[in-house]
Amino acid sequence: MFQGLIWLSKTHQTETIYIYMLSNKTRSMLYVGVTADLEKRISQHKNGEGSIYTKKYHLTHLMNFKQFTAIVQVIAREKQLKWNLIKSKNPELRDLFEDLR
Repeated sequence: MFQGLIWLSKTHQTETIYIYMLSNKTRSMLYVGVTADLEKRISQHKNGEGSIYTKKYHLTHLMNFKQFTAIVQVIAREKQLKWNLIKSKNPELRDLFEDLR
């Protein structure tokens, strides 16, 4: 993921960059991705190309997307989305290891 962001930051400094969210048919899984070509990337996901994780869990339904012009904004938004998800499931940010026992 970070290699992709480094590439985006070097090659798309003034172009549109998208952050997007995919889910599966039952809406039980979520994926957050970043791309410079949203239509192409979503087509790849729908065809099972480019991401082992999205292919494995059939994450092909585009739930949300937003465009940015600066990679720093995209990285900040991606972190915000992921932390919000974590906090909604684990508000105290507890180490859940003990729950495994």
